[in-house]
Amino acid sequence: MDKIHGARIVVIGGGTGSFVVLSGLKNYTADLTALVSMADDGGSTGQLRDELGVLPPGDVRQCLVALSRSPRVRDLFNYRFDEGALEGHSFGNLFLAALEKLTGSFVEAIDLADEVLDVEGKVIPITLDSVSVCTDDGRKTLHHEHDIDGAKFHKLRPKLWLEPKPKANPSAIEAILAADIVVIAPGSIYTSLGPALAVPGVGKALRKTKAKKIYISNLVNKPGQTDNFAVHDYAAEIERLAGGEFLNYVIYNVHQPSKKLLENYAAEGELPVEIDAAALKNAHYKPKGAELLASEIWQSTNKKDPLASQRTLIRHDPDAVARAIMKIYFS
Repeated sequence: MDKIHGARIVVIGGGTGSFVVLSGLKNYTADLTALVSMADDGGSTGQLRDELGVLPPGDVRQCLVALSRSPRVRDLFNYRFDEGALEGHSFGNLFLAALEKLTGSFVEAIDLADEVLDVEGKVIPITLDSVSVCTDDGRKTLHHEHDIDGAKFHKLRPKLWLEPKPKANPSAIEAILAADIVVIAPGSIYTSLGPALAVPGVGKALRKTKAKKIYISNLVNKPGQTDNFAVHDYAAEIERLAGGEFLNYVIYNVHQPSKKLLENYAAEGELPVEIDAAALKNAHYKPKGAELLASEIWQSTNKKDPLASQRTLIRHDPDAVARAIMKIYFS
């Protein structure tokens, strides 16, 4: 397919999921916008938030890198120091933090980074307030993303909210309302997608927009949080966190990984997301199965990179995801 300049596509999420979707879609449309979750407070991002009082740069950096047309600069922004006082920090996170301190505005920091990275598209924080994600599963209340990430909900569906209560970034709401397609990227339900969908006004905009709303389902379940989730369970949880039904399509993978990879994941309690054909048939959205699994095994070469783990081996193929989305655009 050739690049369709008229397709206005908005991708909502954060981290690796948005990176994959944006990396594929940038080859098909010239009007691509990433709306980024702003509740990250772990690792390098958390340290910069605590010590410098800046907004979280990590997920914004990944989206900027995904949309960059400059391979050398992309590598620079993703470079992570593995020793000394800067150990664990990526250059891109430090760069964005420095720009925010220099300009006094996270939006201006992103605009300047756009120029350096030669970005094709836009990256917009879903809120400009400094927030933390909170959950309550009826047994315990948690107040930070890094705590929630390791929590075990044992089949419970936790309440999720942001503190302090934020205001949606008006530019993010405008992008949703003006879009032809809105994509909810794959990712962690409670630490990546939930914090974006829970921003007041976002769910309402998703229900109001005339765009085709698509969710890209995860490939594997997260132990302790989405055990035994099937595709329709993920879609239902996405809509619950957004405050109501809004999806028109759900795209899910039908290509099984190799037996060896499945065994590696099973050893960690991570199992492929099941497909309940009957539940999908009766859903209010249209289910679309496709072969979305990346054929190449990818793993970070940086041993201290948090992405350098077994879970990175089963990944969505960016082009396959983009093609599935564009088929819906043309339908």
